[in-house]
Amino acid sequence: MNKSHEVEYCNLELRFERRQIQNLIRDLIQEGYSLYWSETEVQFLISIRTGRKLVKLKFQRMKDSYKMVGDYLIRDERLSELLEKLINDSRGHAVVKRMKDRQIVIESIMFGEIIRLVEVSGMEHRIIYQKKPLVTMEEMIKAFQSKRAEERAQVLRYELDYELSVLYEALEAVDEAAVLSSKAKLGELRLEMLQLEL
Repeated sequence: MNKSHEVEYCNLELRFERRQIQNLIRDLIQEGYSLYWSETEVQFLISIRTGRKLVKLKFQRMKDSYKMVGDYLIRDERLSELLEKLINDSRGHAVVKRMKDRQIVIESIMFGEIIRLVEVSGMEHRIIYQKKPLVTMEEMIKAFQSKRAEERAQVLRYELDYELSVLYEALEAVDEAAVLSSKAKLGELRLEMLQLEL
């Protein structure tokens, strides 16, 4: 065990199937850890001995799955590697703080991917990496200022009125092909109205 190694896992949001927890137990046993586990109706608990310390991983039972809960301070390098593999495999969310030589590196992880990496040294901090958002602030402002949806809504109402009159005429003429075609077109218009939140 590396004495200087210390990793804190906070704000965990990991969801698992039972098989993934069983795979974790198998991996821990293969790595040579002494452990035991217990299960109740509300949670699954894995207790792992690392030197003199006992680390308890808690999995809260959801309907057909489990959710890892709690904050964990891990001082064992192999165990922290297994925990990170678990975060990655489950595409989970977490804040990981690595303490090393009076320095803290903080990783923000979403969907198993690092989105932000910050280095803290004393009072100073610097952003090492930050994933660019999929939508920029400028794009959001343009979207809010756009009148395209309002203009389309007015045209959509006219198209809807027209298609309803087409459907009425098809029903009057007992033209089943025209009725089906008109109903399909009305379905498309309805979907577009839902997307525009009309």
